[in-house]
Amino acid sequence: MAGMFAIIQTGGKQYKVSEKDTIRIEKVPASERSQSTVIFREVLLVSDGANTVRLGTPVVAGASVTGTIIRDAKAKKVRVVKYKPKTRYKKEVGHRQLFTEVRIDKITV
Repeated sequence: MAGMFAIIQTGGKQYKVSEKDTIRIEKVPASERSQSTVIFREVLLVSDGANTVRLGTPVVAGASVTGTIIRDAKAKKVRVVKYKPKTRYKKEVGHRQLFTEVRIDKITV
């Protein structure tokens, strides 16, 4: 069986994480980080990989996931095109989303 894993919520999205995983999440603001670590307190589910599963209502009490911030960067450019036929209207905009890459260090129950 697989090892311990948890489901966390951050940036309006949910991620299934295990220790030593690397994930890309929405940019973590400076107010939520301490040095180069970040603590996720919105843990929705924790499992030891065998039989024990703790499901939160909505979060698991006392559970947290600690991670180390690897880097902050921008994703690849996404082109957004607006076009209306027969009116000579075309608008093109580019967008690069900010993200934070985090390595999961410890899952605490």
